[in-house]
Amino acid sequence: MVAGAVATYYSNTLTGRVAVVTGGGEGIGRAAAQVLAQAGADVGVLGRSEDELREACRDIERNGGRAFTLVADISDEDAMRAAYATVEKRCGRLDIVFANAGVNGVWAGIEHLKIDEWDQTLRINLRGTFLTVKLAVPLMKKTGGSIIVTSSVNGTRMFSNTGASAYATSKAGQVAFARMCALELAESRIRINTICPGAITTNIDENTEQRDDSNELRLPVKFPEGQIPLTQGKPGTAEQVGQLVWFLASNASSHITGTEVFIDGGQSLFQG
Repeated sequence: MVAGAVATYYSNTLTGRVAVVTGGGEGIGRAAAQVLAQAGADVGVLGRSEDELREACRDIERNGGRAFTLVADISDEDAMRAAYATVEKRCGRLDIVFANAGVNGVWAGIEHLKIDEWDQTLRINLRGTFLTVKLAVPLMKKTGGSIIVTSSVNGTRMFSNTGASAYATSKAGQVAFARMCALELAESRIRINTICPGAITTNIDENTEQRDDSNELRLPVKFPEGQIPLTQGKPGTAEQVGQLVWFLASNASSHITGTEVFIDGGQSLFQG
């Protein structure tokens, strides 16, 4: 379905460009990597699991795209420097960065959330995004390009998910960081925008620890027909997010920077 949609609407729109997608081995990152590759980009698929990355690259190549693996932890400076060095050596340029990798971390009431749990969530989500963007800039300055950051409805337009203080703070921080970078990098023709997904069908819940007290703190609110008005409660898909990433990476969004785009079917308007 993704390949067909891309072949119809997006074919060759990113030909000759090079992209790096963090968290590219699964979920939103994997779907976005497929869309960008089918649009013609050469995609570096970055993540911690080499097996997942290889499988993602095989999927891309089966659909006629080009991809290569980059094994790195986004919060590790040396690993990220090495990853970008590989991109430069292999491709000589970098046009698109999708800073997508992150974790939900531990969701717990503030009295029960441990300090090291707070630090871990911010280290991956906020420091990781900082390193992903900072270390890409010298290479991207050669041609200009587009950076897309995955934030969330949590911490930006929705605050009813009790227990998610560390996660929401990291997501709000990403938005502020992207806005600051948008102004700073504009002179180098580098655009940076943030996407804010709501409920999307992925396996991110596997890296979430939600303690009982976070549920006890939640305010009792009932919604008709589920919590996502546009689809009567059905979550969005990773492919839909991938299509938004393509838009923000392509010339179709050439005058857009420093902007947040919510992709949640109206969930955050209903559940703020």
